[in-house]
Amino acid sequence: MVITGGGNGIMGAAQEGAGREHSFGLNIMLPFEQGSNPIIANDPKLIIFKYFFTRKLMFVKESHALALFPGGFGTHDEGFEVLTLLQTGKSHPQPIVMLQAPGSTYWHRWHSFLQDELLARHLISAEDLSLFKICESTAAAVEEIETFYRTYHSSRFVHNHLVIRLRHTLTPEQLASLDQEFADILVNGHFLLRGPLPAEQDEPEIHELPRLVFHYNRRSAGRLRQLIDRLNTLPQPVWAEQHEVAPYAGL
Repeated sequence: MVITGGGNGIMGAAQEGAGREHSFGLNIMLPFEQGSNPIIANDPKLIIFKYFFTRKLMFVKESHALALFPGGFGTHDEGFEVLTLLQTGKSHPQPIVMLQAPGSTYWHRWHSFLQDELLARHLISAEDLSLFKICESTAAAVEEIETFYRTYHSSRFVHNHLVIRLRHTLTPEQLASLDQEFADILVNGHFLLRGPLPAEQDEPEIHELPRLVFHYNRRSAGRLRQLIDRLNTLPQPVWAEQHEVAPYAGL
């Protein structure tokens, strides 16, 4: 499914490509400019909001990836909103791609501003720049999104521990390498490979997925994204499909 603001231009093009049956539109009441594109107009999956904050909530809550195209204040409002939510751990990890035409400087100049003003003044950390990627082709954007979910499936907190659900298991050597490379995001202990925790019984459809469980410090979102990227580069063990992870045995 594709979720857009329901307007014309890039939003309408995205919904035309996906098709009406695979589209949601989250429109906004404005005194000018915004209207529904003909692809989603009069569809029950078109929702019209009065307030921007509730509209943005639905965008973030229901999405698994975000694509931003060159735009005005609204584009930057939504972009910085989702980056803030990711940076502060208020939303689930997801890929964010900034698309621009080949030769365009739109997002590159925005990126330079982040480096020259925010990073240079220590208002963000260098790892925060890992939360998004600038792409100059749809193929690169699709690859970024698909790669994000190559090994990583989803995550949730269980008490003080972050549980990352994996599409395939890890070898002891891979687990040990994570302990060395990402020890800085651990409050204590190690990265553990486990089966589903008791609190996850409300998600039986992913019961069989192995879990990477650790006591995350909750303040290193950029490093967490780098951990996910690292997981997605690890080769799948040839015995992964036959291997059974250890059941939950406490933390």
